[in-house]
Amino acid sequence: MRGWSPALAGLFATFNGMSIMTDQLFSVSDQAVLVSGGSRGIGLSLARGFAERDARVVITGRDERTLAEAAAEISVGAHPVRWQVCDVADADQIPRVVDQVIEELGGIDTLVNVAGVNIRQPVENFTQDQFDFVLDINLRGAFFMAKEVGRTMIARGSGAIINIDSLNSDAPLKYVAPYAMSKCGLNAMTRSLAMEWGPKGVRVNGLAPGFILTDLTQKLWSDPRMEEWGEFNTPMGRLGQPEDLVGTAVFLASPAAAFLTGQTVYVDGGMIAGRIWPIPQDGGQ
Repeated sequence: MRGWSPALAGLFATFNGMSIMTDQLFSVSDQAVLVSGGSRGIGLSLARGFAERDARVVITGRDERTLAEAAAEISVGAHPVRWQVCDVADADQIPRVVDQVIEELGGIDTLVNVAGVNIRQPVENFTQDQFDFVLDINLRGAFFMAKEVGRTMIARGSGAIINIDSLNSDAPLKYVAPYAMSKCGLNAMTRSLAMEWGPKGVRVNGLAPGFILTDLTQKLWSDPRMEEWGEFNTPMGRLGQPEDLVGTAVFLASPAAAFLTGQTVYVDGGMIAGRIWPIPQDGGQ
């Protein structure tokens, strides 16, 4: 640490010959983190991000085999990742799962509400069952998961909830009306819970991804026209990766966000900053 001030040097420790930060401001080490919908895609990457930073992570999802494989894959930190089967569309399953997680971990410090589905088609083609499928998981499931976990956080006087929002809550895209409706509802839910639970020590924020390459969106973005459109309309010039969301999620769960609630952070490469149009660089003059 030669040439460093004593104050700055005090923030570092040495581990296997490497300098690492010991400042706890952004630490989630030993936090109990429940990731709803954590077996694949964005949820899996966020769960891995917390596990890599030595949080005690539990992931939930609908398929036992997928959960078991995912948990084994991301058990990379100081604590093995655990899993529980839970279909959030069936609200009756949620209290049992939350009770089991609390029994295993002693409480829940952070809930990450990721579980979500989408159906892309014109409004006139949606059936009632398809509409209910999207809303029951994306909004109803998130609400009752937040309610059940939030109740325990209120009893403890602390906790953080992170709801995975979407660009669609800012400006809906065509052919995903029920999905956009669910995310607009989730955005309002984030603010409503923040208003009610802030005085009780519970922070509630949203994280809205931009266009992210996942296993579920691979087919969509493998179309060269869609890829070109996505990259053109993202100021940073590329589609996002699930790992691009980890830093914001960890920040929202950490002491660094202690005075932050009721906000939705758009991690979108600048997508909602404005409208991009193909005007020449000289302004068309």
